[in-house]
Amino acid sequence: MNALAQLGMVSDIPSENQISTASFPVMTGEESKDYFVEKDGMKFAGTHLLVDLWEATNLDDPALIDRTLCEAAVAAGATILHSHFHHFTPNGGVSGVVVLAESHISIHTWPERNFAAVDIFMCGACDPHIAIPVMQKTFRAGRVDLDEQRRGRVF
Repeated sequence: MNALAQLGMVSDIPSENQISTASFPVMTGEESKDYFVEKDGMKFAGTHLLVDLWEATNLDDPALIDRTLCEAAVAAGATILHSHFHHFTPNGGVSGVVVLAESHISIHTWPERNFAAVDIFMCGACDPHIAIPVMQKTFRAGRVDLDEQRRGRVF
């Protein structure tokens, strides 16, 4: 991990938001908590948003993208565990992920097309929709296309 941090490939931001598994009690089957969500009479694992950002800017700076996605995760009520971003050349695109205790936010950018594909999956009490305005502020997308799925539906 330290080698990755020295290369600038691991965010410093998650360290303040990390949780330790040592703080969780060991649970048996009777004590375990169900983190599935119940909403509108449906029980499911979590909400998965596919967000396409068109006519967007600031898509070639891994550090800015890292900060923005971490800020979006915290705004949505998530707990950051780790983040990792890669800057491609020669086009300058960025791919990366913020791993959350509640799942993840990932991004793939095409600055040459002013386009970013964002994937937000969150379970528990988090609201992934709150992450979108945070990203919209930084990336200034002219158009946002959104698709929502409820993952792990229990019938």
